[in-house]
Amino acid sequence: MLHFHFCSRLSDCSISEEGYKALSSALRSNPSHLIELDLTGNDPGASGVKQLSDLLQDPNCQLKTLRFLGPDADEGCQYVTGIVGKNPLLLRELDLSEHELGDTGVNQISALLQDKHCTLNTLILKNNCITEGGCHVLAAALNSNPSNLTELDLSENKLGNPGMKIILTLFENVECRLEKLKLNCISIKDEGCAALASAFNSNLRELDLSRNQIGDSGVTEISSLLRNSQTLQILRLSDCSISEEGYKALSSALRSNPSHLIELDLTGNDPGPSGVKQLSDLLQDPNCQLKTLR
Repeated sequence: MLHFHFCSRLSDCSISEEGYKALSSALRSNPSHLIELDLTGNDPGASGVKQLSDLLQDPNCQLKTLRFLGPDADEGCQYVTGIVGKNPLLLRELDLSEHELGDTGVNQISALLQDKHCTLNTLILKNNCITEGGCHVLAAALNSNPSNLTELDLSENKLGNPGMKIILTLFENVECRLEKLKLNCISIKDEGCAALASAFNSNLRELDLSRNQIGDSGVTEISSLLRNSQTLQILRLSDCSISEEGYKALSSALRSNPSHLIELDLTGNDPGPSGVKQLSDLLQDPNCQLKTLR
């Protein structure tokens, strides 16, 4: 029993989830004395973070200082808290959309994103003025802590083909669990689509490339991806300058591998009569699983 131990420092002690569980249990049984606990540099895992986060909600808990993070990550945590009004360590979804982070802001949050205490499932950085430079920092951070993130939205940033290629390095990581990738209006063309097709991740279930001028050559690259994917269920390609040839490539790919895609959005493109016929014929295929075709 820690009746008189007001401060406990356990930084860099190789403590993992089981150790966090033991600490939390002990502090619940005797919550009123410890006021400072330093656990920086350990590896709590998702359950370890939750154990101590739940502890902080206990009205009997007297902890005034709880350090999970190193100095850089703590600074990033405070920066994000100032924007969203909540501690990001307690969140599963972090939405920083419409804030002018720029590449400098991405630098500030990168240490937080790579810290093991950060267990985000969804990261939304839509219209944040991020460019290719910010992509380097972001990809490095996410690659160092990839196993929890399942959704990434970088829409409406000027990433271009180079920035997209950098983000796609996430797929090279065997621990990558991304299931939803949204890259709506990021100024990519067919070159970016070729990179995506070659780097495609088997976990990906939803892909949004809308409002990029990928044209028929770009959609041909995406079609090669569709031929081989066993997981992709939702594909959004609205306003992508796709014409009859692109529709033909898509239809051919979906005939060769018809059983997975359930939603396809092609609004704002120009199929022409033959493109419309290609997709109409596809829908008559008894193996076609499309439930939503726009």
